[in-house]
Amino acid sequence: MFASIMEQLINGLRTGSIYALIAIGYTMVYGIAKMINFAHGDVIMVGAYALYVCIGVYKLPVLPSVIITCIFCSVLGVVLEKVAYKPLRNAPPLAVLITAIGMSYLLQSASLLIFGATPIPFSSIINVKSIVVGGITISGITIVTLIVTIIAMIILTLFINKTKAGASMRAVSEDRGAAELVGINVNKTISMTFAIGSFLAAIAGILFICQYESLKPTLGALPGIKAFVAAVLGGIGSIPGAMVGGVILGIIESLSKAYISTQLSDAIVFGVLVVVLLVKPTGLLGKIKKEKV
Repeated sequence: MFASIMEQLINGLRTGSIYALIAIGYTMVYGIAKMINFAHGDVIMVGAYALYVCIGVYKLPVLPSVIITCIFCSVLGVVLEKVAYKPLRNAPPLAVLITAIGMSYLLQSASLLIFGATPIPFSSIINVKSIVVGGITISGITIVTLIVTIIAMIILTLFINKTKAGASMRAVSEDRGAAELVGINVNKTISMTFAIGSFLAAIAGILFICQYESLKPTLGALPGIKAFVAAVLGGIGSIPGAMVGGVILGIIESLSKAYISTQLSDAIVFGVLVVVLLVKPTGLLGKIKKEKV
C-alpha cells in the first residue's frame, strides 16, 4: 500500500510539474500585462506539432528539434501579443478575454486544417531507463520531467531576481506607469514575458507528448485549463504560487484517479479549487493588493 501511494505521488509530481510550467506562463502574463491569455494552452499543442514536424517529417536530430520547437513557440507568443493583445492594451478586460478565446480557437482550427482531426502517434524522444528505489519504480519520463522542471524553475527564478530584464519585469508588474517614468520599455518587457511563457509552454508540450505519445489539435485545451486552475490555486500573479499550485493539482489528480475514480478526477480537482478560493480567495500564495486613491 505504501509503495502504491508513493508511486502515485511521484506520478502526481510528474504531471504537476508539467502543469506548473504551463501555469507560470499564465501567471507571468497576468502579473505584468494584467490579462489572462487563454490561447496559452494551445501553444502547448503548437509546440507538440512543431516537434513532430521536425522529427517525424524532416527527420532532424532530437536536440536541434527541441531547440527549434522552443524558439518557434517563443516567436509565436510574441506574434500573438503584438497582433492580438497589444492593440487592446487599453480596452475593457472583457474585450481582451474574448480575443484570447478567439486566438485559442484560431490556433486549434489552423492545426485541424493542416494536420487533420485524426490523432497522430508519436514515439517518445525520452529513452531513459526506469529505476527502482526501495521497491518503488520511477519511470524515465518522470525522472527527466522532474529534472527539466527543476532546472527551468531555478533558471527562471535567477533570471527574474538577478538580471536587469527581470528587474524590469518586476517593476512593470508592480506599477506600469512608474516603470515608464524611469525609462523601462514596457512594450519590450511585455513581449519578453510572452516569449518566456511560450518557451516554457513548449517545454511542457514536449514533455506532455512524450508521456502520452499522441497528437491532436485539442491536446492543449484541458492541460491549459488545469494549468490556469493551478495558477489561480497558487495565487494568480505569483510565480512560486504557480509552481506550488501545479504540483498540488498534479498530486490531487493522480491520487483521485488511483483511489477514487478516473471519471471524477477532474471534478475533484476543480472542487478543491472552489474550496481553496472560498477559504482564501487570493490563492495559497497570493496577496491582497491595496489600491491607493
